[in-house]
Parts: sequence; structure tokens; C-alpha cells
Amino acid sequence: MAYILYGDIGSGSSTVEMALAEIGAPVELREVPLSDHAQLSETYRRINPMGRLPTLILPDGTVMTETLAILPTLADRHPDAGLLPPADTSDRARVLRWMMLAGTEGYPHVTRSDYPERFSADPAHAEAIRARAKEMYRDLWRLVETEAGLTGDPTAPFLLGKRFTVADIYLAMLPRWLGGVTWLPEACPKLAVLGRAVAARPRIAPVWARHSPA
Repeated sequence: MAYILYGDIGSGSSTVEMALAEIGAPVELREVPLSDHAQLSETYRRINPMGRLPTLILPDGTVMTETLAILPTLADRHPDAGLLPPADTSDRARVLRWMMLAGTEGYPHVTRSDYPERFSADPAHAEAIRARAKEMYRDLWRLVETEAGLTGDPTAPFLLGKRFTVADIYLAMLPRWLGGVTWLPEACPKLAVLGRAVAARPRIAPVWARHSPA
């Protein structure tokens, strides 16, 4: 049986779709258009009560939410793809560290930027909240650029150098949000090199192009 992935173009489901493509696992895509607020519908909330994307249904029917749970699960379910180092290695600890930082710190800034009215009872605060969220988002990627040990070398562009992992998908796609497509190449050139390397992977390239057109 195939996986079932609920998502939308350019949303957080893109990273899960890329991981499934890299693995070569069959997947049925079910669109949940954010532009229509379909993620907040009663029908979708019966699947994911938080009303967020993505949601992945495993072949046995298990419902998974939260990308940071889904990606390691896929890597563990498909060890032949080599998307995570062994559990007892420092490389695995490093991959989880930076992937978790990107997700747990990055997503709240995106939410504040997209929905600033949720974070103050005073509508006059909305633009200040959005602006500060974007500043903090960029600060996060500057930190990753300088501290994660990226080389910026196109021959060894990934978090672990030549070895590709699920963390690289995350570190390639998330910085593009909130205007990162235009801002990142100059401010964080090592992350930009990583992003280009992920986008060029044969199995991922078509998915990347659909979610992040040039």
C-alpha cells in the first residue's frame, strides 16, 4: 500500500514529499489548499485536529503529524535509503540537533509572520509582530550558516559533507520561506549551496520544481 500525504504546494508537506521521493516510496497526494483555509475544515480536522500540514497516513493506517516526527520515521522505515546515520553515532546526533532547531525555532516565526493577528488582541500590533518574526527568522538562518559546520563546497555541500540526510531537505526548503529566496543567497551562501544540491538530486528535482519554481 502507498503512503497518503495531505499537503499543499509550498507548504511544510513539501519536505515530506521530497523524502518520500528520495526513498522511492509510492505516495498518494491529497491537496489541502491553504489559500482556502481547507486545513481548518471540519473534515480535515478529523484527521489532524491541529489543522496543520502535513499529515501522513502510513500504509498500515497510522496517522502521523509533525514533520519533525515524520521525517525520522520515514528514514527508520526505509533504512536502505540511508537518510539517517545509525542511532549510536555522533552524526545522527548532529543531524537531529540542526533539524530540530530549524523546525522548532523556524515554524513559530513563520506562523507569527503569516498570522500576526493571533498574537495580540490589538490589531495595530500586527505589522510589528510580522516584521519582528521575519527578523528573527533570518537570525536563525544566520546562526545555522555559521554554527552548523556547513562547508559551502559544492562537492560536499550537506550537513554531513558528502552524505545526504533528511536534515538537508529541511535545511534546504525552510529558509526559502518569508522572502528567503531573494535574501538567502547573499546572506547565507553555504545554505544556498546546500539548497541547490538538494534541488538537483534526481529524485527530488521534480518535487522541488513543483513546490519552489525558479
